[in-house]
Amino acid sequence: MQSKIALIVLYQKQNIYSFNALIGAIETERELDDVKTYFIRGYENLINELEKIIQNHQKVVVGISFFTTQLWEILDLIKILRKKYNQRALFIAGGPHPTGDPEGTLEMGFDLVVKGEGEETLIEILKKIKNDESVDDINGIAYLDAGNNFILTKKRQWINLDKYPPLPVKNVRFGAIEITRGCPYVCYFCQTPYILGTLPRHRSINSICKTVKFMKSFNKTDIRFITPNAFSYGSSDGKTLNLPQLEELLIQIREIIKPKGRIFLGSFPSEVRPEHVTNETLGLVLKYAANNNITIGAQSGSQRILDLCNRGHSVKSVYKAVELIIENGLSANVDFIFSLPNETEEDVDLTIKLMKDLSGMGANIHTHTFMPLPLTVFANEKVKKVDDKIRKVISELTSKGLADGNWKKQEILAKKMSK
Repeated sequence: MQSKIALIVLYQKQNIYSFNALIGAIETERELDDVKTYFIRGYENLINELEKIIQNHQKVVVGISFFTTQLWEILDLIKILRKKYNQRALFIAGGPHPTGDPEGTLEMGFDLVVKGEGEETLIEILKKIKNDESVDDINGIAYLDAGNNFILTKKRQWINLDKYPPLPVKNVRFGAIEITRGCPYVCYFCQTPYILGTLPRHRSINSICKTVKFMKSFNKTDIRFITPNAFSYGSSDGKTLNLPQLEELLIQIREIIKPKGRIFLGSFPSEVRPEHVTNETLGLVLKYAANNNITIGAQSGSQRILDLCNRGHSVKSVYKAVELIIENGLSANVDFIFSLPNETEEDVDLTIKLMKDLSGMGANIHTHTFMPLPLTVFANEKVKKVDDKIRKVISELTSKGLADGNWKKQEILAKKMSK
């Protein structure tokens, strides 16, 4: 006998964190207990396995989350899926790119776009589909109507992070724990504040610790966090730090995962603001965390460019942060973005100076190329080739083991994105 409904998620490395949160939310709805969830890795596996899943279920929903950098491979994928399966499954897109360009995403071949946070939206979609009801009145979605007109429904209210677990507990999956959502800094090249809001929302210590206990029950005791700024946990505005709250979180987690568990704070997959690097914040890392490195965002060595990007920090604060990190016996990873809008030759020279100075102090330079992401202030800015002087310096630093990153691949993608 066929079960009623199946949800398939394309569980790619780049999109694991978002699907962990979504499936965790779905699992809290008893009405959806009979929804069978499939986690499929790889495009070929999805194309080939979908046939059998369709045969075993009355209705099939395929969820695909993607970044703009994945746009072309997802475009190829949805064309193949549409040609092979046509209307036999409902194809839903979500994530940063579909949120930024819902109409373009629908024109790729998707049936629905989930715009912004997806937990409650996806729950409602699945309930409507299960009950053979129209999804047209659900907030937070976009679709093309019968006349091929673009329809965008009302924006959904921000969710309370404590309402849902950050990880699935029935369809057991593990990963970094999202502790904060939303960023107040509104950097003009970054999608985060436009998608998740400018007022930070923090998951409570109790909720986080509940997930840590769940992970420990499976002997998973390396704890990492997802947050726009690792030192801002508990802050009411995301700018004024609340270190007692952050320390209490670390104390309680350490108590759960002792004796062999490890906490990672201020390193991958999250970074910290340079002005938030102090002896006090680094002291918390040294006391409670296992990482030997801190990742900070510098982005440019030109104060003029930092101001034009609305970064909200100074070049001086970057020097100070790296100095403090190294003085405290930690390694510094410093992010830079090349070819930012409005850069002049003088700005390029200042960025080169900062990279050389920081690497001379012992920092590692992590390299990126500017990409015009939808929804951001810089979405329509022209893309430029990375300056030859930058190329030369990065080559030199890389050969010495002082730089890494995907700036070359991003430069190619940026050109495609701008077109």
